[in-house]
Amino acid sequence: MPEDPVKVELLDVTLRDGEQTRGVSFSQAEKVTIAKALLGSLRVDRVEVASAGISEGEQEAVCSISDWARDSGLLNRVEILGFVDHKRSVDWITGAGAQVLNLLTKGSEKHCRQQLRKDLDEHLADISRTVDYAVDRGLSVNVYLEDWSNGYRDNPDYVYRLLDGMQDLRIRHFMLPDTLGVMTPDQVFSSLQDMTTRFPERLFDFHPHNDYGLATANVMFAVKAGVRSIHCTINCLGERAGNVSLSEVVVVLKDKMGVSLSIDETKIYALSQMVENFSGKQVSDNAPVIGADVFTQTSGIHADGDHKGGLYQTELSPGRFDRKRSYALGKMSGKASLQKNLDELGISLSGEDKAKVLERIVQLGDTKSAITIEDLPFVIADTLESKNYKHIELLNCSITSGLDLESTVSIRVKLKDKIYKSSGSGNGGFDAFIVAIKNVFDSSGIEFDFPELVDYQIRIPKTGRSSALTECIITWRDGNKTIKTRGVSANQVFSGIGATLRMLNMELHQKRSFASPIEQQAV
Repeated sequence: MPEDPVKVELLDVTLRDGEQTRGVSFSQAEKVTIAKALLGSLRVDRVEVASAGISEGEQEAVCSISDWARDSGLLNRVEILGFVDHKRSVDWITGAGAQVLNLLTKGSEKHCRQQLRKDLDEHLADISRTVDYAVDRGLSVNVYLEDWSNGYRDNPDYVYRLLDGMQDLRIRHFMLPDTLGVMTPDQVFSSLQDMTTRFPERLFDFHPHNDYGLATANVMFAVKAGVRSIHCTINCLGERAGNVSLSEVVVVLKDKMGVSLSIDETKIYALSQMVENFSGKQVSDNAPVIGADVFTQTSGIHADGDHKGGLYQTELSPGRFDRKRSYALGKMSGKASLQKNLDELGISLSGEDKAKVLERIVQLGDTKSAITIEDLPFVIADTLESKNYKHIELLNCSITSGLDLESTVSIRVKLKDKIYKSSGSGNGGFDAFIVAIKNVFDSSGIEFDFPELVDYQIRIPKTGRSSALTECIITWRDGNKTIKTRGVSANQVFSGIGATLRMLNMELHQKRSFASPIEQQAV
């Protein structure tokens, strides 16, 4: 019979350690919302939600969280950081209706002597007095050994004597933090294996920080050494380089070590976005699991491989996290990339039209435009709505605008096989372009009556991104005839310029002198 998988608990410290991120301070309502989501939706095993004595508002937030947790049967999973101050932290926690104290003790001799100005026996006496008072008030107690990683490295005997001195106290978990994120995976394994072997009856937690970018690897080696409780945060929030990422811990422990966890993976991304919004700290687009781009294939070769047999897909699939795989559109796109997006939108195009659209996508990609699936209908409409006559071509265009200043435009265009340079100024870049293009016709000697601009509409896809492609639709009146033309660009002004150039080419094509002999017969 195969052995049951190892069960590992996760303690999320986003609401306590995460608030030590520079510039992050959750409001009372935000704290309550995140705590409910962590315990009720994501299903973490425990949450540390505050530090005792911080403020009246903090205590009110803990009261609200405690009331909800009590009604939900989860109060024993809500934990508060407290200090070796006898009654002060304990009274604050009980006053907030919580039941679990995480007591911060000194896990290194240097901290004990230099920060507290006490020896180990004095510190142990203070710890004992605080723990006894907490238990008498009905609290469960866990103990942090602050700066344990350095303390163990510098003087392991101090750590052993600290643990021995607390053996008769009613303490549930002994929390071993790599407070400054200095440990390597090998050091984590050897030190934690020593701790779990030397003190086999103790329940140890590991609390890693990410200063060297080793936090996730260190978690793997902590579990390998026998630790069964890991501390983490949403989106790597935490002091300096932050704490270990909950999302990374979940996938690594499950996929690479076969560990059993309580987490509902489908809720990770939604909670990440919530914390991102509340904290104001943006998640990197390429952050594992939760980044905006991590399930996006950019290379056309990868899209082709997925199309033909999922050749570039792994166990780390987007469906696990209630997300979708996407295929980026840009200069590296191929036919498979376009087809995947067309399938998603339910759009069917002929082979010839797909080739035209793909060519346009690659052109836009060369301008560094980020083209999304929401942009694609704009590109399709722009590409396929009419023939792209080349009677007039914009070869170069420079626009300068300033606050309370007229905009100026310098252009170079090809008109009837001749190159013209022109400039213009006006009320905005588009107006200045119209002046410049009219100057071109004046200098060319070509008679052309510029149609009247009747309506000018700008829109972007419903995603609302400021980087989205812009579609401009302009309505023109030429005598009794009305013309609508479209332009698409990442730049709003240039989308209007594109619509204008399309109008000019359509109008010039109606003039016999511009049409080919065969086309003249049809005019």
